[in-house]
Amino acid sequence: MQYKILIVEDETDISRLLKKILTAAGYLVQQAFSGTEAKLLLERETPDLILLDLMLPGLSGEALLLEIRSTFQSNIPVLILSARSSLEDKVTLLKTGADDYITKPFEPEEVTARIQAALRRTGQAPAAPKVLSHKNLQLFPDSRKAVVNDMELSLTAHEYEILLLFLQTPEKVYSRELLYELIWQGGYYGENNTVNVHVSNLRKKLKEADPEEDYIQTVYGIGFKLC
Repeated sequence: MQYKILIVEDETDISRLLKKILTAAGYLVQQAFSGTEAKLLLERETPDLILLDLMLPGLSGEALLLEIRSTFQSNIPVLILSARSSLEDKVTLLKTGADDYITKPFEPEEVTARIQAALRRTGQAPAAPKVLSHKNLQLFPDSRKAVVNDMELSLTAHEYEILLLFLQTPEKVYSRELLYELIWQGGYYGENNTVNVHVSNLRKKLKEADPEEDYIQTVYGIGFKLC
């Protein structure tokens, strides 16, 4: 099954880039270039998720979000995509009914990861692969089991989610901020230690099971990635 995503963005270049990213990730994409156009599309059919800019001609993004949550009474995941980055803006939109808030400029991997997380929270995420492998590590998403050298690791929920994220996007470097927002699914307020402690514990468990290999690399000044 392909999931349909509605992009509501008036800047043609950004809308085109998002369509390219999401199409490559296997999603069906619709585009609207104003809040009014998006409202007309929503009256005809319901997408699985909406990427919504705020500064739109006609009906603003804030007004459209209120329409989605009241007039349409819809539980469609709505991800705000905006250059406005203040904490007040984020809190206000999340309280109004947004499911997540992505700040421009964005990384393609961040957009797809947040979409996957939103679909997963609503029970719509595509089925995960049966097994993800790297070096001597195997991850079984169906059973949430991690095995190294035929030994099952005892991981916390957050440690498992970090490892799953790394194996799903092995070339991606994740900042502490992005890891916190994706795994803990909340705003990041400088909780460097929270992320560091979980990554450190995960490394220790992997090293105990496989002393000859390194699995998580620190990219100094940025964050972490799979070795």
